[in-house]
Amino acid sequence: MIKVNSVDSCLHSLTISDIPGLIALSDSVGWDYDEAEIRTILSIGTVYGHKDTSGTLLSCAAIIPYDDKLASIGMVIVHPSSQGKGFGRQLMKACMTSVSTDTTIMLIATPEGEPLYKNLGFQTVDRIQKFIAERLVPKAPRQNEVPDEFEIVPMALNDFPGVVALDKAAHGSRRTHFLETRMRQATTCLVAKNRSGNIIGYGFAVQGPVNLIAGPIVAENAIMAEHLLYKLTQHHTGRVRIDVPDEQATFHNYLKQTGFTQVSHPPVMVANGHSLPRRNGTYLAIGAQIYG
Repeated sequence: MIKVNSVDSCLHSLTISDIPGLIALSDSVGWDYDEAEIRTILSIGTVYGHKDTSGTLLSCAAIIPYDDKLASIGMVIVHPSSQGKGFGRQLMKACMTSVSTDTTIMLIATPEGEPLYKNLGFQTVDRIQKFIAERLVPKAPRQNEVPDEFEIVPMALNDFPGVVALDKAAHGSRRTHFLETRMRQATTCLVAKNRSGNIIGYGFAVQGPVNLIAGPIVAENAIMAEHLLYKLTQHHTGRVRIDVPDEQATFHNYLKQTGFTQVSHPPVMVANGHSLPRRNGTYLAIGAQIYG
């Protein structure tokens, strides 16, 4: 437990016993974190939060360290009744000081949080586009675009090392623990293999309480990403969310043609560095904003 300036609240490192409080806190700001997602976050990162003297959770923020001097901050929430007390700054400082000073810290900012992050030294280095399809009717990519160079198949356990290596080149950091945990959480895990049987793309789909989340998706090009997305969603007729880096304009166009609407365009910000780790341009959709 970490003492803070307020006499009636303290900053804690949270555990699985705090999951009901975290869900309630998420609901208070209209977010949709559920138990499965929070368990994933707790298993791969550290979550801090303020509690009042009765044990009620008033705030939270999570930091997820990856393998190669990179960490991601997310799930930064302060209950509406407790905003304006400096909790957000205290949460961010706790997250930032939990990793080494040579670890690049990234986050995807909300409009409400962006001024604080700038004040703490974060700078915008990229943006992502959040797309929602309210009721998706999956549409197959055009037949003349179906390639002979790869096939998409369910992911097997022995495919995992290849997925980790592919993800590192795409994301810029090795994320073994995240991928292992996310794979268990996912409803569908697919890989794209070339004629030699080598893994050249992959995609996960995770069912949340509101959305089927399509991502991460790593693909050599937009055509492969389209085929992965189609396979991930072809048996789903409900709401789908996908978050795509700004540079993937061809994939953006496909999404718009298949019923997706862009609903926000948040900045990707970093501290302890001036850029994201080097990426190879094959990161077509992120896992979720908290994971970067």
